[in-house]
Amino acid sequence: MEANGILVALCAVGLNLLTFFAFALDKGLAKRRSRRVSEAALLTLSGIGGSIGAMLAMRMFHHKTDAKAHPAFDWGIPAAFLAQLTLVLWLTWEL
Repeated sequence: MEANGILVALCAVGLNLLTFFAFALDKGLAKRRSRRVSEAALLTLSGIGGSIGAMLAMRMFHHKTDAKAHPAFDWGIPAAFLAQLTLVLWLTWEL
């Protein structure tokens, strides 16, 4: 893997870790009834490449998993993951 590929992979891992910890922080704040991480911030992190971290955190912490209360998370994060996967596969094929 060339240097650019390694940098992209490290950025992707870092973004997914950041997203995972943002969801974990939000869950902790919710339990303490404190000021929360905004849903917009969580969805933005997921949408720009952190969907795997978001899905792992949602499962691990049982956070934002009620489809009726949080449809954007129920549908949006898997859709973001599929879009990101499609982009990675396309870039891999083209480059």
